[in-house]
Amino acid sequence: MTAFSHSLDPERTSASLKTCFRPHTGPLEVCYFERVRCPDLSGEAMRRREFITLLGGAAMAWPLAATAQQVGRLHRIGVLETTSADQNADNMDALRLGMKVLGYIEGQNFVVEYRSANGRGERFPELASDLVHLKVDVIVTRGTPAVLAAKNVTTSLPIVMAAMGEPLMVVPSLAHPGGNITGLSGFSTDLEAKRFEILDGLVPRAGRIAGLYNMGNPLFPPQWNELQRAAQIRGVQSQLLDVRTSSDIASAFDAASREHTDGVIVGIDVLTQANGKLIAELALKYRIPTIYASKEFIEAGGLISYGPNYPDLYRRAASYIDKIFKGEKPGDLPIEQPVKFELIVNLKTAKAIGLEISPTLLARADEVIE
Repeated sequence: MTAFSHSLDPERTSASLKTCFRPHTGPLEVCYFERVRCPDLSGEAMRRREFITLLGGAAMAWPLAATAQQVGRLHRIGVLETTSADQNADNMDALRLGMKVLGYIEGQNFVVEYRSANGRGERFPELASDLVHLKVDVIVTRGTPAVLAAKNVTTSLPIVMAAMGEPLMVVPSLAHPGGNITGLSGFSTDLEAKRFEILDGLVPRAGRIAGLYNMGNPLFPPQWNELQRAAQIRGVQSQLLDVRTSSDIASAFDAASREHTDGVIVGIDVLTQANGKLIAELALKYRIPTIYASKEFIEAGGLISYGPNYPDLYRRAASYIDKIFKGEKPGDLPIEQPVKFELIVNLKTAKAIGLEISPTLLARADEVIE
């Protein structure tokens, strides 16, 4: 009890109350009780029971107040997406999990306003305006057209990119994005040469590899350039299959079949995501090996995918939302790159098109669907 009695010495506590005791932490240079009324400690020392009662009450007050503030404020998260909530369930579950880990509970201190273009990229401006009118606290986007639409309708509302193929299309710097946009890169263009390499290795003596891209999306011209460079290095012909609407997809595969295309790289955007099942069916019909950028295409029957783990990107997006809710500016938060990549192989589809997958590639795969 010596240390405790010493802390209540009137000569040590009378002037400005420079030292008070907080449980488990020892003396502090600033009075722990400066926001509550400190007792007059000049004269007879406070009885130990009174001191402990006051200290315990003060220690509990601030955590309870902070919790009340967190629960009392209902944040509104606008989501501007390429696909329906059902099709995007894995990513949204990951976002909600990330929010839960940070102390947020849907329905108690945040709600989600979900808006999807459902395969029609021209709807993004209207949907972005709708979220702004709803006065959401932040807009979460996926893909280039979505973030461009959000950027065009607001320069003040925070925008968090859950995945963006080329962030430098919308911000001047990854380290210091400035303005109202931050988030995560999908690293799309940088991986196109790797997808070409995987596909070229799948098809012995491939002579022609095509890129199925929506060239109306500004993300894809750089990816097409990357595919052409990779093909030239390997001595392989490259072919562009430009699809702008759903009706273009079947004719694109017809053209690939007529040109005896040995493989197709499918770009990921609002159009191809909405038509993933159709693309997988056409690739199976024409027996053309096809590689994609995300797992959702494999779940629709696609052959192989290589790209970032998108649920991990969405989970990490929650930390950006949390920081913005706590007062940080989006423009001060650096844009981060993917840290998890996954190679997924669908052996059922490979068997259906008569393609043998090498044991080496299977050994490298993060997931094999049989």
